[in-house]
Amino acid sequence: MASTFQRGKVELVFSAMDADGDGILRESDFEALARRWASVRAAGDEERLRSIMHGWWGTLAASSRDPESVAVEDVLTVVDLLGRMPDAVAATAEVMFEAVDEDGDGRISPAEYRRMIEAWNGRSTDTAAVFSRLDADGDGTISRAEFVLHWSEFWSGDDPEAPGSHVFGAPPAL
Repeated sequence: MASTFQRGKVELVFSAMDADGDGILRESDFEALARRWASVRAAGDEERLRSIMHGWWGTLAASSRDPESVAVEDVLTVVDLLGRMPDAVAATAEVMFEAVDEDGDGRISPAEYRRMIEAWNGRSTDTAAVFSRLDADGDGTISRAEFVLHWSEFWSGDDPEAPGSHVFGAPPAL
């Protein structure tokens, strides 16, 4: 069962993805996110981003009580399983890393990270403080290893102080 903190993290992501604000995720919400993300990226990325979002939709819809709509409780059901599936979480992190690393240099720059977060949020977002927290070695970028660790901390972790708890922005206060 998800803790109050984990629920808050999931609700943060859920509300950013819920394009029409109706409290339910539908395939159209994932399509909207892919379009927002592609709109701030180099031409040619839209199909790749759409494929990633469609994969997420498929996983959530398959675990939902209604395969046409996903409630936050359905997402939490999947999150509860992730702690027992570290390889699946890491594989998803690898795909996300590739999507965020726009120039393919094997590192996520502050600008690349900001564009991802702004696409998720659908608005301008100051990401400097969170980025510096995620840049564990202080080299000015997020490496693949750092990203995979943080992604796992976000989706499987329950530590408000873990840098990965901040992947999608400041987590809710307890």
